[in-house]
Amino acid sequence: MQKEYKTITEISGPLVFAEVDEPVGYDEIVEIETADGETRNGQVLESTSDHVAIQVFEGTAGIDRESSVRFIGETMKMDLTEDLLGRVLSGSGEPIDGGPDIEPDEKRDIVGEAINPFSREYPEEFIQTGVSAIDGMNTLVRGQKLPIFSASGLPHNDLALQIARQATVPEEAKGEDGDDEGSEFAVIFGAMGITAEEANEFMDDFERTGALERSVVFMNLADDPAVERTITPRLALTTAEYLAFDKGYHVLVILTDMTNYCEALREIGAAREEVPGRRGYPGYMYTDLAQLYERAGRIEGREGSVTQIPILTMPGDDDTHPIPDLTGYITEGQIYIDRDLNSQGVKPPIYVLPSLSRLMDDGIGEGLTRADHADVSDQLYAAYAEGEDLRDLVNIVGREALSERDNKYLDFADRFEEEFVDQGFDTDRSIDETLDLGWELLSMFPKAELNRIDEDLIEEHYIDEETAEEVTAD
Repeated sequence: MQKEYKTITEISGPLVFAEVDEPVGYDEIVEIETADGETRNGQVLESTSDHVAIQVFEGTAGIDRESSVRFIGETMKMDLTEDLLGRVLSGSGEPIDGGPDIEPDEKRDIVGEAINPFSREYPEEFIQTGVSAIDGMNTLVRGQKLPIFSASGLPHNDLALQIARQATVPEEAKGEDGDDEGSEFAVIFGAMGITAEEANEFMDDFERTGALERSVVFMNLADDPAVERTITPRLALTTAEYLAFDKGYHVLVILTDMTNYCEALREIGAAREEVPGRRGYPGYMYTDLAQLYERAGRIEGREGSVTQIPILTMPGDDDTHPIPDLTGYITEGQIYIDRDLNSQGVKPPIYVLPSLSRLMDDGIGEGLTRADHADVSDQLYAAYAEGEDLRDLVNIVGREALSERDNKYLDFADRFEEEFVDQGFDTDRSIDETLDLGWELLSMFPKAELNRIDEDLIEEHYIDEETAEEVTAD
């Protein structure tokens, strides 16, 4: 039953406060009609026996005490259908691509339902992104949540688009029945607080590459109401869960930029006059982020999966800032975008040393990628780390003071960045190409230096001068 009041007592930022004569449900949808007949949509953010706080999605400009408040009696729901693939929606779920209205097969609450831990299936199926620094060193698996830690001015959007275009399941990572195909992949792209220029770049790339056909795009722009950013990721994840667990798709959800989402939380918290937590962010931000990130996963007995790549720009390049700090606690690793590598022209500028995928060991190896994947990754990491340490020493004593062995590690670090990490944003490498390139780089060293690789694998894959000449001749 709908209830209508003309009892607005206060308007503060994106919030409207009103008196009621009986309790109203939390998260209930509200329609606010202004004096000139315009209707705004909102949601109950706080409810007591005689007062409610309403967050208004379209902004509070034009709303005054003469406006009427109508409580619908329902929570916010997302219109769901498989026909959403190929569509572009606003941050509040309305079509903005000029296409027909959505005719839903069903409607679902955007808050979602928590996956029963007993029913969760452990993520261990490799996703090939085509990016060597991820596939080879920080492997993504289906059902994982693996954020990208970036900073202002860095090309994280280009990397996000590259992953959206290229993500697939390679032949060798398919199940025993071979029924997993790359075409089953769908991409949900949720943009929050991005500029119109960024939005145009995203759409141009989706349309140019044909990736839009298997994607659902949600666009909340920088000049859209900040409060709308709090529902955009929930709409995106509700759509992902429907496609994954009802329609059998393997869904990759890319959310950018989570920093803008958290800024919206802080704005709402300030309007509610809440006691702030670290750096002014709400004390419940950890819980709020966990509610989003934990919607990734696989369910036992269901074909599909939801994999998340949240992207956040670290304020001041500071990974101890509350947003990356809390994200790191909840998620299963992180991919770092590095400013120094970017200034050197490395594309994508992924810094593999602080990057991490905690589920990598379960998603690689014989029958999943290649038997040598884990050993090659470990050896590449160790060699690059030693080369990085030696770079600091060179700044003090110069290369001439170093041994032949040390100079070889310095050369390796340079080649690793130039050949392995730097591949451009349009190059799609298979996992075989990535690992073969890794062997080519590791073959710079004598076999005795490869102390993290099984001897049988060294005999099979090591490229000595004679082998290199045969390959060149062929």
